Amino acid sequence: MSENLKVAIIGAGMAGILAAIKLKEFGIKNITIFEKADGVGGTWRDNSYPGLHCDVPSHHYTYSFERNPNWSNYYSSGPEIREYFEGIFFKNDLDQICLFKTEIISLSFKEGVWEITTNKSQIYKAEIVIGATGVLHHPHLPDIEGIKNFNGDKFHSARWDHEISLKDKKIGVIGSGSTGIQIVSALSGKCKHLYHFQRTAQWMMPLENGSFSDEEKLSFRDPKNLTEAMNFEEYFNAVEIYSQALLNKDSVGANEIAFACKENLEKNIHNEELKKKLTPNHTPLCKRLIWSSDYYPAIQKPECTLISKTIKKITNDGIELIDSNVIDLDVIVFATGFKVDQFLRPIKAFGIDGISLNDYWKEYPKAYLSIAVPKFPNLFLLNGPNGPVGNFSLIDIAEQQMNYILELIKIIKKRQCHIDVKANVTETYERKRAAAAKKTVWYKGGCSSWYLNASGIPASWPWTYEDFKKAMSKPDINSFNII
Repeated sequence: MSENLKVAIIGAGMAGILAAIKLKEFGIKNITIFEKADGVGGTWRDNSYPGLHCDVPSHHYTYSFERNPNWSNYYSSGPEIREYFEGIFFKNDLDQICLFKTEIISLSFKEGVWEITTNKSQIYKAEIVIGATGVLHHPHLPDIEGIKNFNGDKFHSARWDHEISLKDKKIGVIGSGSTGIQIVSALSGKCKHLYHFQRTAQWMMPLENGSFSDEEKLSFRDPKNLTEAMNFEEYFNAVEIYSQALLNKDSVGANEIAFACKENLEKNIHNEELKKKLTPNHTPLCKRLIWSSDYYPAIQKPECTLISKTIKKITNDGIELIDSNVIDLDVIVFATGFKVDQFLRPIKAFGIDGISLNDYWKEYPKAYLSIAVPKFPNLFLLNGPNGPVGNFSLIDIAEQQMNYILELIKIIKKRQCHIDVKANVTETYERKRAAAAKKTVWYKGGCSSWYLNASGIPASWPWTYEDFKKAMSKPDINSFNII
C-alpha cells in the first residue's frame, strides 16, 4: 500500500462534499469524487418541487466549519440550500477532483485495493472508498394499476417538470408525507384545482417560518453573534426531548408533542368532516413528523380537495377511486418517497473472497454503527443503514461519522493496512440495535412507515443523541480486523 493513499468518494451531495473537505484537511491529496449527475447537492439537487424547504433550523443545517450568516429564513428553501452546497464545493476547488456524469457500476476488492468500474467503462483503483450516496436518491413509484396509461403529464416529485405550466391545470398529488404536504401548501390556489390523495393522515406540528432582517444577517457575520443566535443549549435540549419522545411514546416530551399536534389540528381545521379525514389513527412520531403551518389553510381553500378514499387505478384521463368515482386530471404528481434501502446499490459491490454486498444485505441493509460492513475492508459509509436519519440533523450526523472514519484512516495510513469490521461484532451490534428499535414509537406507534425495513424493524438509531456522540467519539479498534 502506498503512503499516498487514493480515496474514492461516491456522491457529491452534502456528505460527499464534507468527506472531500475533511480528507484534504487531513493531508490526503489523491481524492476522486464520483458523481452520477451533472451537478452537486444530492437530494437538494434532485428535488426542486414548489414549496421545498428544510425542517431543521437554517443555522443548524450547515457544516460546523462553514456557517452561513445570510440565510433568508428561519427554515431554508431547497434552492438556497443547494446554492450553499454549491458555493462550498467550488470554494474548496472540489470541481478539480470531481467526475460528473460518472456512475459507478461495480466495486471489487482485489489484491488489496478497490477496483472501480464506471458507466464509461473506465477502471479506477483506490485503497479507501467512502460511500456518500445518501438515502433519498432512488424515487419510488407506487404499484397502482394503469400508472402508465395516463395521457396527461405525470412525474415523481424528485423529477419535477418545470416546463409545464400549472396555472390552468387540474392537478393530483399522490402522497401525504412531508413532500406532498409542502407541494399542496405551495400550489393550493395557484392552479385550476388541486386534489390531494391521502392514504394515511399525518400529525403536524406548526412551523412559523419567519425571515431574517438585513440587520440580523449583518450581525451574524460576527461568529459570536451567530453562536448566540443559534442558542445551542436550547437547540440540543429540544433534540433531547425529541429523542426521548421517539424512544418512549409515553415520555413527557412525547405527550407534549402529541398535545401540540392535536391542538394544531383542532384549532385550524373548521369542517368536522375534513377534520375526521385529517385525524391520524397512529401515535404522533410513529411516522416522520411533519412541520407545517401552511397545509391546513391550504387544504381548506375552495380550489383544493382532500381525497381519502383508496385509489383503484389510474385511467387515461385521471384517477379512479375504490367507489368507481373518477377524478379527471391534467397532471399527476407522485410524492411517494424513495427506495430507502438502496444506499450504495445498484452498484455491484464485492468484498473479500468475492462476497456480494447484495447477498449480505439480502434480509435488509446492515452496517456496524451505520459505517462499516464485514468483509468490505476500507469501505466506509456516511449516513449508512440504520443511522439517525429520522432523529437529528443529517449534517451533524455526517460530521461525527466522518471524524470516526478519519480515526480509522489514521490507523490505515500509519500501519499501511486494511481495516475490516468483525462479522460477529456487527451481528451482535445489529441484534442489540434491532431489540432497542422495537421499543421505539416507530415500532409501537401503530403505523406503517418508510422507517421500517423489510423485516418490519425500524431502520434507524434507537438511542439518544448523547449515545450517538459517544459511539462516534473514538473507534474501538478491537471491533476491527487489521489486515
